[in-house]
Amino acid sequence: MKACPTCFRLYPSDAAFCAQDGAALLGHGEVPSQKDPSDRLLGTQILARYEIRRIVADGGMGRVYEARDMELDKRVAIKVLHPEVARDQIALERFKREYEISKDLPHDHIVEVLDFQQTEAGQYVMVMEFLDGEELRALLKRDGRVSPAKMVRILSHVAIGLDEAHRREFVHRDLKPDNLFLCDSEAGPIVKLLDFGSARMNKNRQMSKLTSLGTTIGSPFYMSPEQAQGQENLDHRADVFALAAIAYESLIGEVPFSGGNGPAILLAILTKNPPPISSRNPALGIPAALDDVIDDALAKNPETRTATIGAFADGFGRAFGLTGDHVQWAALSVAELEAQIVAAKAASAPQAVADPFAADPFASPGPKAPPFVPPPPPPAAPVAARVAMDDAFAAANMEAAGVPQRPMTLIIVGALAALAVLAGILFVAFSK
Repeated sequence: MKACPTCFRLYPSDAAFCAQDGAALLGHGEVPSQKDPSDRLLGTQILARYEIRRIVADGGMGRVYEARDMELDKRVAIKVLHPEVARDQIALERFKREYEISKDLPHDHIVEVLDFQQTEAGQYVMVMEFLDGEELRALLKRDGRVSPAKMVRILSHVAIGLDEAHRREFVHRDLKPDNLFLCDSEAGPIVKLLDFGSARMNKNRQMSKLTSLGTTIGSPFYMSPEQAQGQENLDHRADVFALAAIAYESLIGEVPFSGGNGPAILLAILTKNPPPISSRNPALGIPAALDDVIDDALAKNPETRTATIGAFADGFGRAFGLTGDHVQWAALSVAELEAQIVAAKAASAPQAVADPFAADPFASPGPKAPPFVPPPPPPAAPVAARVAMDDAFAAANMEAAGVPQRPMTLIIVGALAALAVLAGILFVAFSK
């Protein structure tokens, strides 16, 4: 293996430069481990197999190191419990449980736990695959929000891993941005779920006893109502609720339920509904179709809640106009998902209709219309027609004066004939 002389990271033997700071890599034997006078583990070997190289992160449970597996000549992550935590039997049991559960979990999107032992000095350590990247929490702290396309990819990966864990009857129970690790790749984040130490195995009630021995397990901002109440019938739909709360926060930068302290947050979860996500920040252009998707996944009653993580991920993507499902989206890059979302939005936009009265006052005048020429007058009625009409009117006048008249039938027939001729002439004249 090789190592960076600046940041002490380990790399495969075929690497040349550090991806973090660009320094030329050296053989790991030429680069000493990170130095920290307060940490006596750095630079040592534990369990006659692992060489501790540098500090990766500090958490409430313990410290995480990057180490070299000397047997396999590869890097691993080693989590060491803080001494005060190791004295807590509940915390220690949770630590052991993560290793035991990991053996039965799918690992495409769940971190693989490789070993769990107690060192010669009495420390409890867990060995895991090493992941390059950052937790979702770190991304939110830095950027504030996650783009819809990236969130579709994240949810799709979580659905693949967690639905399979649920099928094997494991419930995570502590989903939060801190436990979604985003591994680096050119296509976008590859998600790995962390910390199954709080998991509940529904097929083995004995695995659920930790909650009653200690405090409520879970992070209050993402805790389902049934979990907040400590209900015994908690199942995989508690994870659906937690992931919906994470998605809500990731899109707009604010959690759906808030409060000044833990009890206030839990009270809000039990008694309130969050504002529709599309209304929280209209400038973000979040589609109203997502409101129902989020509301269904945050339903107070698990019986009416979205049934699976996969169903939630599918609804989330389709609200942004995507076709297909989370399995297909998981294989697409963020750029490809973004292009599909943009195309779907453009296709659904209402088409502009031209306003016939919206003439441009600054446009140059067009060609003048030709002057109006009235149609020619209709030709004069033929003499025969005029004679017939004159006879009809004369007969009417003579009758009024008491003069004997021609038979009325002849007069009527003559008048009708004259009118028919005149109507034909007018039709021809005006139809030209």
